[in-house]
Amino acid sequence: MKNFKFTKNYITIITLLIVTTISLSCTFDEEFDPNRPSLEGILTDASVNQLNNLVVGVESGMRSGISGQTVHSGTMARELYVFDADPRNTGDLLGANGATLDNNSFYSSSVWAAKYRTIKNANILLEAIANTTSIDAQDASGYKGFAQTVIAHQLLMLVKSYGRARVDVSDPTSPGPILQESEVLSSISSILDQALSDLSGAGSSFAFPLAGFSGFDSPSTFSKFNRAVKSAALVYSGDKSGALSALGASYLDLNGDLTIGPKHVYSLSSGDQANGLYKIVDNNGDQIIVHNSFITDAESGDSRVSNKTIIRSDPTTQDGLNGTHQTKLYASNISSIDIIRNEELVLLYAEANIPANSSEAVKALNIVRNAAGLSAYSGSTSESALVDELLKQRRYSFWCENHRMYDLRRFNKSSSLPIDRSGDQIFNIFPVPLTENE
Repeated sequence: MKNFKFTKNYITIITLLIVTTISLSCTFDEEFDPNRPSLEGILTDASVNQLNNLVVGVESGMRSGISGQTVHSGTMARELYVFDADPRNTGDLLGANGATLDNNSFYSSSVWAAKYRTIKNANILLEAIANTTSIDAQDASGYKGFAQTVIAHQLLMLVKSYGRARVDVSDPTSPGPILQESEVLSSISSILDQALSDLSGAGSSFAFPLAGFSGFDSPSTFSKFNRAVKSAALVYSGDKSGALSALGASYLDLNGDLTIGPKHVYSLSSGDQANGLYKIVDNNGDQIIVHNSFITDAESGDSRVSNKTIIRSDPTTQDGLNGTHQTKLYASNISSIDIIRNEELVLLYAEANIPANSSEAVKALNIVRNAAGLSAYSGSTSESALVDELLKQRRYSFWCENHRMYDLRRFNKSSSLPIDRSGDQIFNIFPVPLTENE
């Protein structure tokens, strides 16, 4: 599966299934297309090929909304600015002149819609599995473990942006309530445990291909990804001992390659999509500009600064904001984006060991520091000092990767962010879309 790509042929079926509105109270028109399988046909007795096309669509859908979620949260967390033609990117998101976030704007609705489209398609896959005679119980367990793990991951992404989410959406005509963060995180853990149980009964191989999960594309190796997602959910919920247990069953490797892990893959093939976070160097009018503090606050010699950013030949300004550097995080518009890499697991391991085992936390922090060309940590080992060091390493390891806003929010440190213009405000959470009618 090394060369497997999302292509138009594989995406065709899923376009019939994707929810086209951001409301969960969706319906499907009863139409018959002789050239494409109907939803009813898939849910009644899907073939293996139809099930596998659903898997491709679900994995492809995991990529949806990533660019927007990353730059919108990154702007609010003063990691970056988006300099383009839309004034809301430098206005609303920064609270310019007393502005408030709009619950009916693209930055509040797009991620919600994207994640629930993927969850919807995963639920269709689960329903199709339950109603087909094309596969045996072992293969069914593999499909279920995959779908449930993806649902849990998408819910985790919703928590990061909105601090809450609907968990029960299996019946789109009557979805469950919007739950608060702690309830969602608890549900994520339960979903992942059920998925792990299914994966354990899936045999030695999946009956379907996966594009971005090279090395994690069998039930046993995909289970490691499942545990990686759970470790993040448990760290976020404060269950550090549980997180350490999950990390032990993941692909955490304190002595290994920090880049290892599943990835979102892209291509320029017809029907596929490109990496929207790639930007041409020195391009004007559509650019991700690095917040100046990311440069000035960095320790001398930190290779993450030079690896992720580049000085522009012409420092740029927009709406009273300015920057000397732009992103060079991705080499091209088909570069992959990490889902969870080993570097993140190492820092989750560090966090899970604060404050109970400070020496182990420092050991993990030093793995990341040393990899970035920095000397070993020599500061205080008090809880507050180690948290500050953790947040610093997460800031530089995960710049422009949709972590900073949530990290500051969960540690109640959003107020430490700089205000770049008089009248700007700090926001650290997106409003649930208006269409949800809470």
